[in-house]
Amino acid sequence: MNSTASLLTRITQTPGQCGGRPCIRGMRIRVSDILEMLAENVSVTEILEDFPDLELADIQACLIFAARRTDFPRLTA
Repeated sequence: MNSTASLLTRITQTPGQCGGRPCIRGMRIRVSDILEMLAENVSVTEILEDFPDLELADIQACLIFAARRTDFPRLTA
């Protein structure tokens, strides 16, 4: 299994490409597009069929990337 750190290297941000939004391995496939498809119940198998350049690890990287973005510090009273 891929480590979290190596999975996250699959997510790239390049100025001028897709508006600087996070993409997968420098391709014009945005992380947000993959996350939206998953949220709409598109299966991983379907996504991989629709985007033959993607690998399962790319989808895992999108999920880890999103999880890291929502990891906010816990507030205590």
